[in-house]
Amino acid sequence: MLTGSIPALVTPFHPDDLALLDQQALARLAIRAVEQKSSALVVCGSTGEAPALSAEEHGEAIAVVAHAVRDCVPVIAGVGAPSTQRAASLAVAARQAGATALLVSAPPYVRPTQEGLKAHVRAVYAAARLPILLYDVPSRTGVAFRDETIAQLSAEGVIEGLKDATADLARPARLRRLCGDDFVQLSGDDATALAYRAAGGAGCISVTANLVPALCADMHAAWDRGDVRKAQHIAERLSPMHDLMFLETNPTPVKAALGLLGLCNPVPRLPLLPATAQTMDRLAEITQRLLADDEIGLAKTSVAA
Repeated sequence: MLTGSIPALVTPFHPDDLALLDQQALARLAIRAVEQKSSALVVCGSTGEAPALSAEEHGEAIAVVAHAVRDCVPVIAGVGAPSTQRAASLAVAARQAGATALLVSAPPYVRPTQEGLKAHVRAVYAAARLPILLYDVPSRTGVAFRDETIAQLSAEGVIEGLKDATADLARPARLRRLCGDDFVQLSGDDATALAYRAAGGAGCISVTANLVPALCADMHAAWDRGDVRKAQHIAERLSPMHDLMFLETNPTPVKAALGLLGLCNPVPRLPLLPATAQTMDRLAEITQRLLADDEIGLAKTSVAA
């Protein structure tokens, strides 16, 4: 059962050629996250700029991460695509590249019915036969999965859990009644991650955990051992970082912050642009503090160099 802090990894591009993935930087980020107690990794999600990747690059990124972490944690591959055929093809390639689970969203732009959504997810599962986490992110896809749709897919054994990016904190209790206690519910919203745990969620697929994986993992570990006060204290320290990560469209700010720390090239692919000067100024303040306090964890990882 997936629990705790799960970074949604960025996809670094080569500093000399944005047409190439920076495999070394991606591997370093993956290893750093695992060494700092992340419980799983998501590759090629929205934070990983999946729509800007070719099918070949999609498989390449998954293979790099799977090889880097060598079965230490689950590798969850995003397979969002506007057509079911393409999503199924990406799912098969993800399995071949070493993914251990899939993150399946609604097809963006298309806005299918609930019956269409169920048919889409069933087809992806049939193609790859890997465990599926549903990804409900209507702000990006234009359509939401209803609770009843999720419950039916769960009852059929098609999905194992949900990444919920709706910030609906009443939902974990509703889905627990519909799907049972074994259905994995993960927040997709950093700002409400601890509140989601309090509502019955198991963890968070996190943008901020790219930047401070140890701090994010510590918050969930504190919650799991019943140290609510410490979990709340860490959540308060993380709150300003969550805000900064969404000053501009994700993943522009988090890549910029990682760039300031020397961890990867900060430049996203078009149509996303590099962070503005105003965003960079605010990110510089927090990264300098993190470095001064060693909260970035660079001194705690074998891949800091």
